[in-house]
Amino acid sequence: MSPHFWRPVVLFCLLLASYGYVLPRWSDWNQNSRLNLVLALVDDGTVVIDRYVANTGDYALIDGRAYTDKPPGASFLGVPVYMALRPVLDLPVVAARLERLSQGAAFGDTLQADGTGLQAGKVRFALVQYVLSLAVVAVPAALLGVLFFRTLRRLGVGEIPAILGTLGYALGTAAAPYAGNFYSHQLTAALLFGAFFVTWQSPVQSAETQRAAVVRGLLVGLLLGWAVISEYPLVLAAALLFGYALVRHRWRWLAPMLVGGLAPGMLLAVYDYAAFGTILPVGYAHSALWQDQHQTGFMSITHPRLESIWGLTFGAFRGLFVRAPWLLLAVPGFILWWRTRHLRAEWWVLLLVPAMIFFFYSSSIMWWGGVMGAGPRYIVPMLPFFALPAAWLIGLLWSHRSLRVAATALVLLSMVLTWAEALAGQLFPPDTISTPWLLYTWPAWQSGDIARNLGMALGFRGHMSLLPLFLLVVVGVALLCSPRRKKPEPLVRGDLTLQSAD
Repeated sequence: MSPHFWRPVVLFCLLLASYGYVLPRWSDWNQNSRLNLVLALVDDGTVVIDRYVANTGDYALIDGRAYTDKPPGASFLGVPVYMALRPVLDLPVVAARLERLSQGAAFGDTLQADGTGLQAGKVRFALVQYVLSLAVVAVPAALLGVLFFRTLRRLGVGEIPAILGTLGYALGTAAAPYAGNFYSHQLTAALLFGAFFVTWQSPVQSAETQRAAVVRGLLVGLLLGWAVISEYPLVLAAALLFGYALVRHRWRWLAPMLVGGLAPGMLLAVYDYAAFGTILPVGYAHSALWQDQHQTGFMSITHPRLESIWGLTFGAFRGLFVRAPWLLLAVPGFILWWRTRHLRAEWWVLLLVPAMIFFFYSSSIMWWGGVMGAGPRYIVPMLPFFALPAAWLIGLLWSHRSLRVAATALVLLSMVLTWAEALAGQLFPPDTISTPWLLYTWPAWQSGDIARNLGMALGFRGHMSLLPLFLLVVVGVALLCSPRRKKPEPLVRGDLTLQSAD
């Protein structure tokens, strides 16, 4: 089997297994609010979440009825998944297995002493949350890793540095903890980068058939539209990518992209009218909580401030670079890429998409991302665009042994820091702790308070529950880095060429 085929397959499986190994965080208002809409749509045939609202504080209240105040894109994707899962959960053999899991000692160790225990109903809810997180978020996130790898290869980066750069992004940034939870941040990262990938990979010559242009244009429009209905502020980044597609493919893609984007837009309009009596997305305007924040500026958006800019970058509380220092390579990466004088349009996209997302959220009075978080969760959608020049730089420097070692050490350090925080405790660090490393992450590891994971389902406890994950990653990386058995085939190059170094 060709390495061009099996390496992406191994990479996808490694990322999916890593994201799915740790169970979604329980008692998380953000995730529960999105999941409540799925349950209401499928079980009750309504957008009203009154029956489930006790498990979240993220809801809108209108005329005494409760609705999720979250953008519904991720919930819409979860509906067919839950419709397929529900009959399976009702099977007697599955119900019996859930009952046995509710009595498991390893999971029981993670519960609060004054809690209500691990009831079978809770286990069922957690299983639904897990499957939806896996199907709606983790699978697209793992596919994003493959697209990231293929993009680096097209840029001329050798296979080994491309693998390192991909693992650095996928497992060594805030993308990792949010790829296994029912948030929309990593889903939208996959949607936006997927639109960029399809646009760039599509030929611009007249040899492209009209039918292919229509299909690709429809796909890009659909991806961008779904990103917007999943996270409304991403409309700015989506508009930029829409413009990039028009610059690259001209009028041939205009109508298909408009049609593709119209579908999720109409779905959102129907939902908003059913929930709020208007086709406008106004959920946050009716939030039961956080009204002081939402009524400040425009829905909490004012202007960028030094406090938030520092906090999102180098602050110990939620700073990006203190958790993923390897991303600092993006700065020289952008500079050296510009000096090549190639792929200028793509360079601007990779620069402006992160800039738009970063400065939008640095203008929020809740820039840190709410009550709980592992790193700067709001800016997760920008990370693949920002990480690509950093990974490209690793490929450029790969032939220099000392620089190769330094880059590898930075990536490994980022992975350790990212997963140390992602695996600590049963909830992400709360916003009441300004130094989560000292007062939350390290104490959790010292006491063996490790996030619920599949190792615990096998009976392992505490730190030992991570042993299967560690072995999985070691085997996966060994397979990815195994040498070829035949002479390498020529790279499929873009306009930005590098010396291939495997």
